[in-house]
Amino acid sequence: MDFALSEEHEAILDMARSFGAAEIAPHAAEWERSGDIPKELWGKLAELGFGGLYVPEELGGSGLNRLDATLVFEALAEACPTVSAFLSIHNMCAWMIASWGTEELKARILPKALTMETFLAYCLTEPGSGSDAAALKTKAERTNEGWRLTGTKAFISGGGYADAYVVMCRTGGEGPKGISAILVEDGTEGLSFGGLEDKMGWRAQPTRQVQLDAALAPPENLLGEEGHGFRYAMKGLDGGRLNIAACSLGGAQAALDATLSYMAERKAFGKSIDQFQALQFRLADMKIELEAARVFLRQAAWKLDTGAPDATQACAMAKKFCTEAGSRIADQCLQLHGGYGYLADYGIEKIVRDLRVHQILEGTNEIMRMIVARDMVAAPA
Repeated sequence: MDFALSEEHEAILDMARSFGAAEIAPHAAEWERSGDIPKELWGKLAELGFGGLYVPEELGGSGLNRLDATLVFEALAEACPTVSAFLSIHNMCAWMIASWGTEELKARILPKALTMETFLAYCLTEPGSGSDAAALKTKAERTNEGWRLTGTKAFISGGGYADAYVVMCRTGGEGPKGISAILVEDGTEGLSFGGLEDKMGWRAQPTRQVQLDAALAPPENLLGEEGHGFRYAMKGLDGGRLNIAACSLGGAQAALDATLSYMAERKAFGKSIDQFQALQFRLADMKIELEAARVFLRQAAWKLDTGAPDATQACAMAKKFCTEAGSRIADQCLQLHGGYGYLADYGIEKIVRDLRVHQILEGTNEIMRMIVARDMVAAPA
């Protein structure tokens, strides 16, 4: 068993970290204030192959595995968790299209998705179905022209910003087996958006309701088989949970790095505060928790890459553990900054706000516990 990153892994990590430091970190506060991420950024990320991280090479993607991708998202999150998480959503959708899209759909959508001229959004949650996602009400009726979709999606990252939306909708009866996945493209008649949500964190990432009023999608926009959409959505979320865990660790690492620098300069009672043993113990605890979470995440990514039978459980455990660890570490870093940590100029309070939602999205951490416990108490075959 080798826990060391390969030279290729180190190169991926360094490339993403260097890009984040140069192209994202200097602008993150400004983007948060404006509530918008310039679309020019995505083209620059696409030049590095980050528009289709785990889309197969034969389809034009980078062909990386899930472990590779967690390194990218962790490194970018050191610069800004909001940007990194937004990129993760696009990649999840691109992978779903590459995996289950018709040949016509892949030929039409993937090339520009990989260059990120087409930005993708994921639409599962509804006003009345969050954790109970299989209870969604958005309907898609088959017509001579394809599919007619009617319903409302809530908390959609990229709502009104993205160029296409992977929409989970009901094409059959109640429950998960009645759900399909259909791509709805921007500009479709009947597609509209609610007002911009005023959020605690992730403020640079526009979030709106996505409203479908008899919106038409051509037949080839159905992903895979009718009635299999919920399964596709859950498979997408396995990887999404790893990515959001990685974003939490990247944000926590940035907060810890900033705290170490601050404590070395801040003087109290005649010496820098990093020389007080009580505070050193707190630093050590944060380092231990961060390293434990990182190993846990990479093990879960390895399980997903190798098709381990408990991969879904591992992804749920890693998501729960890492997102809570990241928030705890960021909060402790704010405390160690004292009053300065509460000021926007120091960047710590932004990390605290950005990381908090990671315990809610991609499946709440309560649902992660349910997934783990369900497998633990399942009757043996």
